[in-house]
Amino acid sequence: MIVGIGLDLVESDRFLDWSAFKKQRIFTKKELEYADEDNARAEKHLANFWAAREATLKALGTGFGDDISFSDISVIHNDSGQPELLISGGAKNVLKELAGTNAKVFLSLTDQDNFSAAMVVIEK
Repeated sequence: MIVGIGLDLVESDRFLDWSAFKKQRIFTKKELEYADEDNARAEKHLANFWAAREATLKALGTGFGDDISFSDISVIHNDSGQPELLISGGAKNVLKELAGTNAKVFLSLTDQDNFSAAMVVIEK
């Protein structure tokens, strides 16, 4: 049973002017390394990662705050390159309350031109 759906769209140019400090505060080391490996498209990767966070929060029915920090939601890639969500901390607690311990979380990312989009589905 689907218990949460989230969708987010973001302009990737907004990440061009972010300082290294701000990027390190928001994104994980692995995400920054992944983006840096493709320097020509680094801002698109960061926009994808940001959209994934926002879509996840929408699917969870919450937002960033005292209980959920930026690092509680991150994007990793499996061996075939498919993006997956890594959910920890306060976000994991909300996920457990919403969908139980056997929750399945699905992520889809896309980008074109100056836009990145993410869709998250949470299944119980």
